[in-house]
Amino acid sequence: MQKINCWEFTKCGRELGGVNSAKDGVCPSAKEARLNGAHEGKWAGRACWVVPNTLCNGARQGTFGDKYGMCSKCDFHLHVKREEGFHYILPPMLLQRLTTVPAVLRAIMGANG
Repeated sequence: MQKINCWEFTKCGRELGGVNSAKDGVCPSAKEARLNGAHEGKWAGRACWVVPNTLCNGARQGTFGDKYGMCSKCDFHLHVKREEGFHYILPPMLLQRLTTVPAVLRAIMGANG
């Protein structure tokens, strides 16, 4: 079974090349490479609740701390949790992916810093 991403579930059209991306912009979750593959999704399409500044229900959601209360009740988030079961990646582990600088970048920054 193919797992769907948030933009497919909500039909918001804000994915890369989506019907609303030119007008409303591409959602940050549709281009967050550090979460690519989380819960078998494309970019952060199955971990949108940890990505800052997503637009849900027509409103910018802010940081993880600002939005997680709403996201924890979101139909898509609950869908992913049910679908993943024991393989569900907890938000702190997803957040770590967003805040950890890859070793390659640390090496480059260290060489140039």
